Amino acid sequence: MSPHPSANGTGQNDTGQTDVGSGAQAPLLTAALDDAIDRLARADDATKLDGQRAVLDFVDRILRVEGGVEAIFARAVQMDVAGLFVGSDWNIPEALLPQMSARTLLAEDSALVAIEVVSLGRFLAVASGAARHANLHQETARHFLTQVLALNLKDIFGHSSEATRALGDRQETKQRILRFISEHIGLTHVLSVLVTEVWRLLEQRSVQVDVVKDMIAQIAIALNEHGTEPGSERLGAERLVSALFGPTVASLDDPGIAVYLERISHFDEPSLSREAMGFARAMHDTGLVSDYHVTFLLHVLDVDDRALVPETLGLGTIGQDCWRQYRRLIEDLIRAGVTLATPQAIYGLAMLLERGILHHGPMVPALDRQLRQKVQGSARARLTLGFGETMPPETHLLAGVLQIIGQPLGIGQGANPTCQSARAIAMWSQVEPDYLLHILSQACEFDAVLMKFEGTEINSATLPAGLAGSGPIDADPVSVLLVSHLDKIYAEMGHLCIGREGDPHRWINPEFHGWWVSRDCAVAVDVATGKLSEYDTFLRRFFATYHPHHNGDRPVSHPQPAGIAVTDPNRQFVGWHAIAILRVAEDQAGKMRVYFYNPNNDSGQDWGGGVIVSTSGNGERYGEGSLEFGHFLSRVYLFHYEPLRGQETMGGVPDAALEPVRAQATQSWAANRQ
Repeated sequence: MSPHPSANGTGQNDTGQTDVGSGAQAPLLTAALDDAIDRLARADDATKLDGQRAVLDFVDRILRVEGGVEAIFARAVQMDVAGLFVGSDWNIPEALLPQMSARTLLAEDSALVAIEVVSLGRFLAVASGAARHANLHQETARHFLTQVLALNLKDIFGHSSEATRALGDRQETKQRILRFISEHIGLTHVLSVLVTEVWRLLEQRSVQVDVVKDMIAQIAIALNEHGTEPGSERLGAERLVSALFGPTVASLDDPGIAVYLERISHFDEPSLSREAMGFARAMHDTGLVSDYHVTFLLHVLDVDDRALVPETLGLGTIGQDCWRQYRRLIEDLIRAGVTLATPQAIYGLAMLLERGILHHGPMVPALDRQLRQKVQGSARARLTLGFGETMPPETHLLAGVLQIIGQPLGIGQGANPTCQSARAIAMWSQVEPDYLLHILSQACEFDAVLMKFEGTEINSATLPAGLAGSGPIDADPVSVLLVSHLDKIYAEMGHLCIGREGDPHRWINPEFHGWWVSRDCAVAVDVATGKLSEYDTFLRRFFATYHPHHNGDRPVSHPQPAGIAVTDPNRQFVGWHAIAILRVAEDQAGKMRVYFYNPNNDSGQDWGGGVIVSTSGNGERYGEGSLEFGHFLSRVYLFHYEPLRGQETMGGVPDAALEPVRAQATQSWAANRQ
């Protein structure tokens, strides 16, 4: 939604809905709501229903304006007393279920959403002691809201999935309401759930961690103000807080940067070494970098104690070997890319060195070029818009490069509808990082990216905007610059495939991503009708291509693009989504799993029917999602395979292996496609 009212002054957007930013409408609407509440309170049995509808209508409209949630919650008790809940399930608050609350907030019926919001406002008033209710005690109300928050932590975090993004305005409304509640009752009572959720997200090692850092700050406040009982809950919380605000002996009391610098300036070599190891341990434990870590690393460079750099980065054998051979380049990368505004660049650099990619011939000159790269024109303006003016755009971009190449599977599209572009950046980071830096250099200097499709040159500067428009601002710096270009090129490749029979991804994916993508493509649905087409053959071919027991035990050597049919927890179809198959292997329990990259900031999703994506605990590496082989295949609708192998091994796949997969698909996304 636009943050500004429409030009006609009605405060409505193109869909006819009142805009959240239309704060000028709030006084008029709240006055009208007050009148409606008064009429409802005076209504008799014959007119009560009309009065309720009028109130709910104004609640729905106020919910869309700035400050609307506050206005509704402030009047919730009045609406209750006036009889808003009479004749409904909400009239018995002690019988309401917290797990139903969030689902109702996403209802298509605006009246249902409105009555749920007022109900939550009543709970909050009782929980905070601002009101009393005959059938609702203060502690019961607080417990109810705590459960609602604990069940919907992702919405408070701001993380989204394909399913939630498809809900649009309804999801935004739900998030605003839940955040308002969390701000007023605090998150202390959901601390254990919150800590568990933060650790779950950190295990995925996302490049974007600002939201998680904000949550850890809230945990720190909760611990400081209220504390918790001793135990694993408090230990997990304190580990998170210390990783950011006091990971070493000298920073344990969070003294501030100036005091910390004064302390370590008097340290001897063993004391500095202990600090270095403390920072490295905390960083690799959580994937988070403290501002004190930045301060320490720059200090040891300035005082010419460079021997401590590998310790401070926590480098292993491969990383130390890179340090010894390319020390000057690494020092230059630190000085240019690591600042208090870009602390996560340290973790990105450490992981880049651990990958050993500096030994890949083109990478040293490519990174050296990036150090000298100037960002021009509109590209510079976009980085400034996204990251501010505290540091030059070149600093943010270099920090982003270190993170992207160090953490290829940490790239997330967030709320942007461009999973193909995010996937491409991740795949290039994994396989051809020098190519990624090549096209990034084009975007910086010329605000354009050149690619070829079957010999035809495509220049993004000459193409109309794609799905991403001018591109995301709420992403990493590399994505901020590249996504709009890649999105336009991807769309143009699709345009060049018009008239060809079958799915255009068969030709687009190898040309767009790289030589390593298998040249043939299997699709589960007929492109023209959307119905399943030769589905058993499709399943059998996937087994023969990827299952070690049916493909001659051939591993996946390079990430392969694939398309999945995303479903929600009720197994309802949400949409098509681009992912990459990384590897197929047995987990600790001996179950065959597919490990894949999902270009999301959170890969842990419930796709219904027992298909719940795992992100840790089943042999996943940082950034991977995984599913048992059959569960994964039940959501696949497109994958690539090697045409030279033909159908040589397909006959060895038994029907019994296909049946449960077919059943899961036809009971979910393919229910209406048979």
